[in-house]
Amino acid sequence: MILNCIAVDDEPLALGLVCSFIEQTPFLNLVGSFSSGVKALTLIHEQQIDLIFLDIQMPDLTGIQLARILDRQPGSSGPRVIFTTAFNNFALEGYKVDALDYLLKPFNYEEFLIAANKGRAYAELVRPIQAPASAPAEQEEEYIFLKVEYQLVKVAIKDILYIEGLKDYVKVYLEETERPILTLTSLKVLEQKLSSKIFMRVHRSYIVSLDKVNSVTKNSLHIGVLSITVGDQYKEAFNSYLSRWM
Repeated sequence: MILNCIAVDDEPLALGLVCSFIEQTPFLNLVGSFSSGVKALTLIHEQQIDLIFLDIQMPDLTGIQLARILDRQPGSSGPRVIFTTAFNNFALEGYKVDALDYLLKPFNYEEFLIAANKGRAYAELVRPIQAPASAPAEQEEEYIFLKVEYQLVKVAIKDILYIEGLKDYVKVYLEETERPILTLTSLKVLEQKLSSKIFMRVHRSYIVSLDKVNSVTKNSLHIGVLSITVGDQYKEAFNSYLSRWM
């Protein structure tokens, strides 16, 4: 698998180093190099780019700002970002824009290759699960992949008990696992990815696996020892589901 890459850095020496590292890596294809994020945007919109090696502190448009623009683009096939920076205080911002990795200057080829391999592993992970354009029928997914820090964690659908939404994160609770998985996403995003035949939003802060519900009352449901109140805006859908068994 060959990944199309670009490098973006306003420092000529740093840009040249990253380009040379890309060119000597067999699975990377250098499509272009840019001294600003604004210039890079045009190519990103015109060609299929898989990976961006992106400096953070640049004039006009910072690397964080560019990553946010890309993160808001529709679809899931956009380029992934590996930050290259001389400053170590941007790690949290990098995590929030879903960066694959964070290379602290000066870095050597070995460090670069480790980050590039994360890009290749991500591409190999997501490409096989994208549905082909001519798929004859929709099939239920057996797994989802959740971004946890700088890696993707594979989670079996059948193991999910319920999902709790926080401000910027969600907690995914699993069978036979004491600690939930904390991932930077929203309930709305997961609700769109999960099958409505298996999961239901029952509260502004909860999605539940219908198979894992042990009992229900007039205004709540129970999964193990947990009691979840069904929100007013979700009662109609939940009662409709229950009516099939009454």
